[in-house]
Amino acid sequence: MVKRIASLLVTLLLAGAAHAADIPVYGFEIVRSYPHDPQAFTEGLFFKDGFLYESTGLEGRSSVRKVRLETGEVLQGTTLPSDLFGEGIVDWGDQIIGLTWQTQLGFVLKLGDFSFVKKFSYAGEGWGLTKNKTELIQSDGTAELRFIDPATLKEKRRVKVTADGKPVTQLNELEWVDGEIYANIWQTDRIARIDPASGKVLGWIDLTGLLSPMFRTGQVDVLNGIAYDAATKRLFVTGKLWPKLFQIKLIRKK
Repeated sequence: MVKRIASLLVTLLLAGAAHAADIPVYGFEIVRSYPHDPQAFTEGLFFKDGFLYESTGLEGRSSVRKVRLETGEVLQGTTLPSDLFGEGIVDWGDQIIGLTWQTQLGFVLKLGDFSFVKKFSYAGEGWGLTKNKTELIQSDGTAELRFIDPATLKEKRRVKVTADGKPVTQLNELEWVDGEIYANIWQTDRIARIDPASGKVLGWIDLTGLLSPMFRTGQVDVLNGIAYDAATKRLFVTGKLWPKLFQIKLIRKK
């Protein structure tokens, strides 16, 4: 079973928050679509030096890979041990830092050749991972974001994410975008734009209908995976087992 099923209460709270008058809602325009491996159960995603780096989940199928954006071709990668469920990844210096779901175990790889450097531990679950200039930022499926010292890989502090004063749970894959944290809300077509200082939701991105119904076979899973090319301001999104990755432009709806 892939993660716990989100409760009806959480769904209702999120729905209410999404329609709050003081929180902007953004739609999207597809700028370009790219091939994406339909066997990739996407957990983490980031863009660096012209390439995508992606982590995939599920026991026995978890991997970390370097991907050519234009073709979806996997150029380099490594497979995690079969008992690990891969989760979010982020680059820091010349390394890739990654999480696993319920084993309370993280790992560090060399960015250049994906060779193993070390492992580390943390309490609770590992979901998404991103960074600001000085810290790593981790989600664990709750309404809290953990800020991690990249040198020691130890937790420094937490920030609770709220919308209209209510906690927003199911925070999953993360991306740092121009001073905000973007977070997939698991099992929804929504991304939260979060103020990293206060934890307040600054906006909702509604990606309903992004993947055409013609691709929504029984195999495709939920929206998950955000990458940002800060140099060219390109925003990329995809989902678990999706055959497409999209570059999108945000359009304010209200």
